[in-house]
Amino acid sequence: MGCVHCKCCRRYIPPSECGGAGSCRALGPRRRQRKHKFTQSSLKFAPVPSHNYVLEYSFLTQQGYYPDSPDKENQDTLCIRTKVQGNPNIHFFGVYDGHGQCGSQCSIFVRDTLIETLSNDPALLEDPVKAYTSAFLATNYQLHNSEIDDSMSGTTAITVLVVGDTLYVANVGDSRAVLAVKDGNYVVAENLSSDQTPFRRDEYERVKLCGARVLSVDQVEGLKDPDVQTWGDEESQGSDPPRLWVPNGMYPGTAFTRSLGDSLAETIGVIATPEVSVVQLTSNHLFFIVASDGIFEFLSSQTVVNMAASYTDPGEACAAIAGEAYRLWLEHENRTDDITIIIVRIKGVSNAGTSGVGLDSINISMATRSRRGISEISATTSSDVYCSAMSEPSDQQSCPNTVSVRSPSIIVPSPSRQSPVE
Repeated sequence: MGCVHCKCCRRYIPPSECGGAGSCRALGPRRRQRKHKFTQSSLKFAPVPSHNYVLEYSFLTQQGYYPDSPDKENQDTLCIRTKVQGNPNIHFFGVYDGHGQCGSQCSIFVRDTLIETLSNDPALLEDPVKAYTSAFLATNYQLHNSEIDDSMSGTTAITVLVVGDTLYVANVGDSRAVLAVKDGNYVVAENLSSDQTPFRRDEYERVKLCGARVLSVDQVEGLKDPDVQTWGDEESQGSDPPRLWVPNGMYPGTAFTRSLGDSLAETIGVIATPEVSVVQLTSNHLFFIVASDGIFEFLSSQTVVNMAASYTDPGEACAAIAGEAYRLWLEHENRTDDITIIIVRIKGVSNAGTSGVGLDSINISMATRSRRGISEISATTSSDVYCSAMSEPSDQQSCPNTVSVRSPSIIVPSPSRQSPVE
């Protein structure tokens, strides 16, 4: 869920101002329906020698499908850096979901600046939580003082820092990190982050104290009573969530309560301070997933874990999950969000009494609800539906030990087509 510039732009922002639709008319309707892009990695490895295990990871980022703005660029970015500070036991995984007219610039700026700030902090190993928080706030400050207009644009950020056998998860916004945990013969999804939206009572009360009006779009437009300050939950109200508005205006309309950038929204309580969770790894921890909210709009955390657990190759799992999320978006709306997912398998962690755990004899647990309350899919979904996503990546920006991706590059058939591509 972004701001009104994204999800509700058809109500508030002319198409020419929402992602570069000016060139739409030059493209025929046939091409407009057939174009969507993605970038995917092959399987990569990051050893953690201090604890004698290996991280196996892949990623995929999928440009959203916007019929009225077919050339709207992918505002999601991601960054993977191994051997942070030259240390083979420190690895970083981050996903950034930009929003607003300058959302792409914001997500790129944060992608590049946050990891550099974190890498240059000499106190990183002494106090990772403090270093993480400082890096987020410093990056936000630098974004405000950059040439990028972040008054009504910004980005969310979900990041995982692996330090030895410990995960530090820092979140700002409504993207998500999820850990797959072996529980008996089942794999259970454990959220490593909590979506920061007005659905959370603590976040609601915090922004209200800062002067925000919290209303859904229907309430702002007078279609529903604005005095009713209960919205159910994200599953039942995902299509018209509560949003933040200035006291006397119909902006900015953010559906999240924390972000980087969004300097105008800061005046009504949107902050860049991350919530940081810490998990010490055991052999019951099988893999973790870092993904933008385009994945979780119609798929629950448990369903995503179910699907990932049914593949031995993280790349195939990324393609299957992104493909299913994409399909569900088009089944329930006339567009899709940008979609980005990183899957990291944890191979070889052992501890007393639980060593040797794998996926071979584990059942897939029952799925929980998604944000929209859509019927869940089984973990046995055929991967052939997603064959079009199994292409080699290109147009990637990279430097030693770093993968930074923004520009999707591969044109594939219409998103409505579900048969394998020859």
